[in-house]
Amino acid sequence: MFSSKACVNLLLATMLDCILGTKQNLQSELLSREQQESMGILWRGNATNSHNTILLGMKQIPSNFTWCSKGGVNYCTISRNQHIPQYCGSCWAHGAVSALADRIKIARKGRGIDINPSVQHMLNCGNVGSCHGGTIDGPYQWLYHISKSGTGISYETSNPYLACSSDSNEGFCEHVDTSCKAMNVARTCGSFSEEGGPCTGLKSYPNATISDYGAISGKNAMMKEIYARGPISCGIDAHPLLNYEFGIIKQTSLRINHVVSVVGWGTCAKEGFYWIVRNSWGEYWGEMGFVRVGEGALRIEDHCAWAEPGSFTAAELDNQIHCHEGGDNCEAEEMAELVV
Repeated sequence: MFSSKACVNLLLATMLDCILGTKQNLQSELLSREQQESMGILWRGNATNSHNTILLGMKQIPSNFTWCSKGGVNYCTISRNQHIPQYCGSCWAHGAVSALADRIKIARKGRGIDINPSVQHMLNCGNVGSCHGGTIDGPYQWLYHISKSGTGISYETSNPYLACSSDSNEGFCEHVDTSCKAMNVARTCGSFSEEGGPCTGLKSYPNATISDYGAISGKNAMMKEIYARGPISCGIDAHPLLNYEFGIIKQTSLRINHVVSVVGWGTCAKEGFYWIVRNSWGEYWGEMGFVRVGEGALRIEDHCAWAEPGSFTAAELDNQIHCHEGGDNCEAEEMAELVV
């Protein structure tokens, strides 16, 4: 059952759509709070109180700041596109993974080849969402859970994005196995199948863990968390973004139906304060995949999540398990569905 407040907000949102003539058939990519809690996800959950500790010790922060250009260094990782090779409502995973990738790059001081965690691993094994919607809080709660076992999220190079989940029948998805088993966590394919080179699920593979996570809301908390530790993922109303081209969006909204990552903020004399937001619709969209969102607009300040990187595989750490081209020396023994 929806709360009375939620029902009122939904009614007002529908009325606003009618008044403004906005598109009403855009499916929300976020599950309701009731659905999330039934999945075991803690609503606005926190692993520790480290964010509050940061707030207490935070100094004054600048009026303009972005991790995409901090001290002349770009700490932002790639802009992704959740809509190819077919449509998939996995914004919740993209927002979380992109913010985490940025924080790993920050931890590495911008050195080395960027680490890009696998969105598909989260879709296959996270149990916190699918191509039909997900959660803001769930991705980092799942990753924290598996991190405690010593293994984190795999990298894109061993599990590329397919834009498929078990409940999706878009494009070729009905022909794809997305169950959570070794082959769908990290894999390699040694040669063409007619040459006797089958694909191999890997037991050892580059991965990234997290050591902490939490949820925040409000301009002040967002700015301090971003400035101190890095980008965050946040809920937003996607309706006004559909035909966005450039500029600062200042539209008021009553719903959250999409997830993005916030990398910084800016101010300008005419438009005032705005957030610098990376979407997951590709670089053809908006300002090379980004959008500037005005203070208090699109409900972007209502519900955000953050995660602190734990251990990760990187060249400078010399912590790679060296697998053969065909993966034979790293092959997973158990290929059955994993319980995570």
